Amino acid sequence: MKKRILITLAAILVICLLLAFLQTLVIPKYADDKTKEGSLVSEYYAEAGGHDVLFVGDCEIYESFVPAVLWEKYGISSYVRGSPQQLVWQSYYLLEEMLEYETPNAVVFNVFSLKYGEPQSEPYNRMTLDGMRWSSSKIDAINASMTDEESFIEYVFPILRFHSRITQLTSQDFKYAFGSPKVSHSGYLMQTGVDPQTDFSKGRTELDYEISDNAWKYLDMMRALCEENGIELILVKAPTNTMKYWWHDEYEEQISEYAEENRLSYYNFIPLAGEIGIDWSTDTYDKGAHLNVYGAEKLTEYFGRILSEDFGIEDRRTDASLSEAWDVRLESYYKERNG
Repeated sequence: MKKRILITLAAILVICLLLAFLQTLVIPKYADDKTKEGSLVSEYYAEAGGHDVLFVGDCEIYESFVPAVLWEKYGISSYVRGSPQQLVWQSYYLLEEMLEYETPNAVVFNVFSLKYGEPQSEPYNRMTLDGMRWSSSKIDAINASMTDEESFIEYVFPILRFHSRITQLTSQDFKYAFGSPKVSHSGYLMQTGVDPQTDFSKGRTELDYEISDNAWKYLDMMRALCEENGIELILVKAPTNTMKYWWHDEYEEQISEYAEENRLSYYNFIPLAGEIGIDWSTDTYDKGAHLNVYGAEKLTEYFGRILSEDFGIEDRRTDASLSEAWDVRLESYYKERNG
């Protein structure tokens, strides 16, 4: 009898291990150049703790601000927790989770995503949510983000969602089954290509410019969370402004009014691009939609001065252990930058 029970338990264990292995194979690896942004959220845990500044937001965050530059120029330790089309409620729950690991002096949020008040896209949801460790923050983020076609159980057991990939597996699925390659530099995703912006046409008229109650709700929650923890919340808009991603005056007016009413600092870098030194013939890799590393370094140095002088973020380059960690990160950063 005991032997039969042991055999049954062993069989169940083998089946569970097999299913777990199959799940690691079929879930997306985000290892190629077209999808590597999907690895950004999970990379935070390796560097969690000890940051003066945390950034949250969409691609305008993780391609515009360079923690390596903030440290090298100002001794500010920072991390960029960005992801593709990161919506405001996702930014909130990522921040809520990060505050379980550390309490920074300041949090920087890019406001472009406030245009969206409802869930948008399952593939983009996955690029943010799958990389989070399981916690109440992740559960709440999933529930806030799911489109009508999604189900919570498929986040708990991704094999239910991606089982059809079993016939489409590649060598990368096996190579990175237990971990994808590191793609960022403290959350900054480097782009070294140059593709000048030549079209400066104004964006198309939109049907509705009203920021939704849902978006405001989560921005209010972010503000309250920062206040409760004695953290300065800083709102920013990256300097990019192409026809496809146009930042309309109507959005600007609403954000500016909100910042003033709630005594928040808000920096719209679009009109400051010239002062920052952004050159749209050299500082973008995709015709002005996003900054490349040369533009991001200029913006980061400009913003670092603000963080240092206006917000009093301390220069911590005299901290031996922190400097040692950042020396390693700087070496990696410049190795990729200089090719």
